[in-house]
Amino acid sequence: MKKTFSTLSLLILIASCNTIKPDEFTAPANVNANQTLTMNNPIIKDKYTGDPAALVYKDKVYLYAGHDEAPNDFNFYKMNEWLVYSSSDMVHWQEHPVPLKVTDFTWTKSDAWAAQVIERNGKFYWYVTVSHGTINGKAIGVGVSDSPTGPFKDALGKALITNDMTTQTKIDWDDIDPTVLIDDDGQAYLFWGNTVCHYAKLKANMIELDGPIQTISLPNYTEAPWIHKHNNWYYLSYAYQFPEKIAYAMSKSINEPWEYKGILNEIAGNSNTNHQAIIDFKGGSYFIYHNGGIQPNGSSFRRSVCVDRLYYNEDGTMKRVIMTSEGITQ
Repeated sequence: MKKTFSTLSLLILIASCNTIKPDEFTAPANVNANQTLTMNNPIIKDKYTGDPAALVYKDKVYLYAGHDEAPNDFNFYKMNEWLVYSSSDMVHWQEHPVPLKVTDFTWTKSDAWAAQVIERNGKFYWYVTVSHGTINGKAIGVGVSDSPTGPFKDALGKALITNDMTTQTKIDWDDIDPTVLIDDDGQAYLFWGNTVCHYAKLKANMIELDGPIQTISLPNYTEAPWIHKHNNWYYLSYAYQFPEKIAYAMSKSINEPWEYKGILNEIAGNSNTNHQAIIDFKGGSYFIYHNGGIQPNGSSFRRSVCVDRLYYNEDGTMKRVIMTSEGITQ
């Protein structure tokens, strides 16, 4: 009996629905039928961009990214140049001419991988990951410019870091993903590394190491370190495991001890890698990252830069970042 009653009720419901014409459906009173949702992520939609870094300088944010150029049937990174964009509101982004290419370094052979720019005394220093032309493995070079938008030129004429300078692991791609911070006392620090997190002091000229290369032990450290300071706390975020989440540690001193605080950002959609920049700008904090969000061909090797808000707790820890399609809106 219950089965018969349920079947009869279903048939009546279907018949009732079929008597309603399509134009008789109305939206709920609190919904604007003409409303369109703003989808600001990814923020760059005409090119594939990955490995974002950002610099706040005066009243603008300058976004630096690698240019993913892999064709749709090529499943690895193909990157020959870096790109730069600027924004006054984190919503509208202006593209500038290509500021730097791998070929601007005569000692390299390929791979415009992750990089970061910092300003010191009116000059802009760009620490980049490339493949060395004569020394096996990845290397870190330095570009310099009088403008945050370039053009940049080789500041050193050779690599700052080469694979033979770090021997904690046998892989030849451990010298990647440089991030840099100038502390309040003027001392500059460079962090980098895959599977091992390295760091070293930089001299005031920003193109020489000032002391030995040291390492930091972090849980499940993969790559992509980002060093920043906020309200007297130092933060070291990094790619965790693989596919990559972002985790972070905190310290009251840049020279350790670092206390692991947990996951900050989940796997970035259909991108196996996750690479972050964290900045404060005009009273807000922002988390900049990449995913494979431009479809139908976005992927781990055709990535896209996104931005979402980041929030701190009263104790200085960071809240879990929520990745959104809406991104930053005015």
